[in-house]
Amino acid sequence: MKKVLVPGDEVPGSASNADGVYSENGKHYASTILLESNGRVVPLKGYYVPIRGDYVIGIVTEERFSGYTIDLNSPYEGQISSRDLREELQIGDVVSAKVVSVNEVNEPVLTEVRLFSGGELLEVDAVKIPRVIGKNGSMLQLLKEYTGADVFVGKNGRIYLRNGNLALASLAIMKISREAHSSGLTDRMMEFLTQELRNNGDKK
Repeated sequence: MKKVLVPGDEVPGSASNADGVYSENGKHYASTILLESNGRVVPLKGYYVPIRGDYVIGIVTEERFSGYTIDLNSPYEGQISSRDLREELQIGDVVSAKVVSVNEVNEPVLTEVRLFSGGELLEVDAVKIPRVIGKNGSMLQLLKEYTGADVFVGKNGRIYLRNGNLALASLAIMKISREAHSSGLTDRMMEFLTQELRNNGDKK
């Protein structure tokens, strides 16, 4: 079972040497936000907390009697009811969905499910997603225009690409993620995409 640890929470002894853990009086504590699972812990960077109305991209991890459990690139797993589906899902399927409600422990119920196939899935820190979209969707439009790819962006840090120049689209998105903290990013990305296309014999 997954559990989120905040700074000061006690950490299992088996994880005493992990990043983000310090020792005091023979016990071990979190110095940053950690995700604990089966005695192991990993630091969380800009992890996603579900909010009602968000559109997310998830991966089916478990089939239950009444529906499916969905990994959301987050400590919190989503739930999809079979009643909201037109077709059965398989473990490993990639889907987009809308967060319709969130319970007291931040576990979301998902609806408006759409199954993806034949594309490529990327992951970035959820806090970088606004930069991937850009002001009024400007960065997203730039990516689509220069790569010809269909780009579906989830608020949870997952991005699904289909059609077009997938290699260039992936390269550009990872560059945006790395440089999300800097100003003038849209102009730099336009220059980057233009140069990459020229290097490959395309003009823009």
